[in-house]
Amino acid sequence: MLPKLDVRTLNLAVDRLLEKTTNPRHRFLLAAYARHRLLEVAGRYKEIFAPDMTVPEPVYHFDLMGAKIVARGRAQVEGLYRMWAQTHQSVFYIESEEIAVADHFVSSVTTGYQQVSGKAIRESKLMSYLPSGIVRRLLAHALSKQTHAADENDMYLFHAKGVQMIWPYDDQGRLIGEDVWEPEHDSAGFIKLDPKDVLTTAEAGRLLSPLIKPLPPYPAAAPGATARRARRVAA
Repeated sequence: MLPKLDVRTLNLAVDRLLEKTTNPRHRFLLAAYARHRLLEVAGRYKEIFAPDMTVPEPVYHFDLMGAKIVARGRAQVEGLYRMWAQTHQSVFYIESEEIAVADHFVSSVTTGYQQVSGKAIRESKLMSYLPSGIVRRLLAHALSKQTHAADENDMYLFHAKGVQMIWPYDDQGRLIGEDVWEPEHDSAGFIKLDPKDVLTTAEAGRLLSPLIKPLPPYPAAAPGATARRARRVAA
C-alpha cells in the first residue's frame, strides 16, 4: 500500500532543531541545509550553486542502492541535479529524521522515500558489479548530458532506513559537498508507482515555492568559524 507522504514536511526536523539553537553560525548552517533541500526537490537546482551557498567545486560521495558514486566538481554535481530534476527523481520524502549541527557540518540520520526510475535501479545494480574506473566513465557520460527523458510508467519509491549524511561547510558557511551512506541496504525496498501517483518535479516546485525563503545574511560574528581559525593559527 502506498504510504501517505507530503513533500512539504521535508524540513520538520530542521525546524525543531532551530527552535532550540542559539549559536548564530549553527542557525545559518541549518537554514542553508533546509533551503538546499527545498530547492533540490523543487527542481530549482541552479540556485543551490549561489556563491553564498556552495563552494565553486563541491564533491559528493554516495553509497546507495548498492552502488558507490562520486560526483566531483560543479559540472558533475549540477549534472546530477539536472538528471534528477528532469526525471522526477529529485522528489524525496522524510518519514523520520534526527539532525545535529556543529561548527563545520550538519549531520542527519533519515528514514524516508525517494522517487527513482526503474532505469536508475537497473543501472545502480549494474554499477555495483563493475570496476570503479568503468563506473567513473559511465557516470561522467551520464552527468554530461543536458537532457534526460522522464518515464512516469517506470517509477518507484525507494524506501531506505537510517540513511546517514554528513554535509561539510567551509568557514563562510558554504556547502563543500555531501557524504551519503545507506548502512542498511538489505532492508531497503521499492514500491512500484502508478503514473498518477508520481509527483512531478514541476508539481513539487509549486507545492514548495511558498516555503522557499531567501538565505539569511551570514552572521557577522560566527563563533564556530572564529574558533577554528584560532586553532589553525595555534597549530
